[in-house]
Amino acid sequence: MRALLLLALALLALASCKVGPNFVRPEAETPPAFKEAKDWKPAHPSDTAPRGPWWSVYDDPILDALEQQVAISNQNLKASEAAFRQARAIVHETEATLFPVVSATGSATHAGVGARGTGRSGSVFTLTGQASWEIDLWGRIRRQVEANVASAQASAADLANAQLSAQALLAVDYLQLRISDQLKKVLDDNVEDFRLSLVITQNRYRAGIASRSDVASAEAQLDGTRAQSIAVGVQRAALEHAIAVLVGKPPAEFSIEPKLYDLHVPDIPVSLPSALLERRPDIAGDERRIQSANAQVGVAIAAYYPTLTLNASYGFASPSLGNLLEGPASAWAVGGQVAETIFDFGQRAAQVEAARAFYDESVANYRQTVLTAFQQVEDELAALRILEQEDAVQRNAVKSAQEAVQLFINQYKAGTIAYTSVIIAQAAALQDEQTQLNILQGRLVASVSLMEALGGGWDAGQLPNQDQLGEGRQAFP
Repeated sequence: MRALLLLALALLALASCKVGPNFVRPEAETPPAFKEAKDWKPAHPSDTAPRGPWWSVYDDPILDALEQQVAISNQNLKASEAAFRQARAIVHETEATLFPVVSATGSATHAGVGARGTGRSGSVFTLTGQASWEIDLWGRIRRQVEANVASAQASAADLANAQLSAQALLAVDYLQLRISDQLKKVLDDNVEDFRLSLVITQNRYRAGIASRSDVASAEAQLDGTRAQSIAVGVQRAALEHAIAVLVGKPPAEFSIEPKLYDLHVPDIPVSLPSALLERRPDIAGDERRIQSANAQVGVAIAAYYPTLTLNASYGFASPSLGNLLEGPASAWAVGGQVAETIFDFGQRAAQVEAARAFYDESVANYRQTVLTAFQQVEDELAALRILEQEDAVQRNAVKSAQEAVQLFINQYKAGTIAYTSVIIAQAAALQDEQTQLNILQGRLVASVSLMEALGGGWDAGQLPNQDQLGEGRQAFP
């Protein structure tokens, strides 16, 4: 027995080696700076200090409360969380194969011999324990553990990415809903203005200094604008329903009261492009998938080497159940088994080739994800910069259009111009106000998309390591 223990220790020392390539993060083309970030506010070390969740920059308590509900109630996130728990359980399952499997069997038999009525009978009780242990000489099991740990980390990154996407979608829907409230206010204000214009036109018509067509035009403009105000409710209701689903509630049991306040576009500091490799969960997830695929190459290569399994058993036999463990009849056995495949007609070679090809596929997917991430940041930076310029011009257009309306109304009252000029000026001013709101909506949506593209404050250091993945495992059933 002592010799067997020494042999096992020697084999464990030998088992420290692992065949197959060790993981190295593949290179991805990374620019030194974002092209569209020229004159943009750069990120400083203090910008990365914890300041609450990313959506707090909009300074809206209602949005804050809704975002907190996404992680708790959203069913898509619950599905992603369940997928992560499944991946973690697979890690536990694979780690268990590094240790011996111990089992026990017991039996009881009763038999008799001899002629009828003169034979003898007796009972035999046995209890045997067995242990079997595959020594991981070439690291096949440890490579599988490495692969499953990386897969579990990728699943954790997928969960973080799904949560970030849901939070960003909620923020976009909520901000668009608030834009709908602003649009309703603009249209309602114009309805009041157009009602006053109708009164002026009716009074002039009664005085005989305006035509019936002027009254009809004023009525048409008033009713058309009132219809637009009502139509805003369709989009607002759809956005409210979408938010309800995102927070895991039936739309019939959820509502958001209209609210008017100054919507502002926050300043968003942008770090160097290389920071995205650590701050975007989708990039981190693809990187862990590469590591898993790399470890699977080692698993496939290990199949070329023999496997060694140690077996041991120890048992008792007794004619009396009460004296089973004290009986003189005991037996033990120890041994080992070596297995090696001689001919497999290229099966192992094909498995190694397939594993390497899957690794190459994972690398390509990772590099594409990195490129797409850079594109998304550039797109949103450009959108914010250009829309800010457009907003400045559009504000002047709205101001000028409103001044023009007042001038045309005064001229109409003086009888120097036709009412059609007032109608045209009012319609242009309303269109300019709606355009200004559309630009604000575009800027707000772009700001959310930029924060999502930058990772929303997430960091790869939040991924669980192997020890953390092992927390909560059950040692015994």
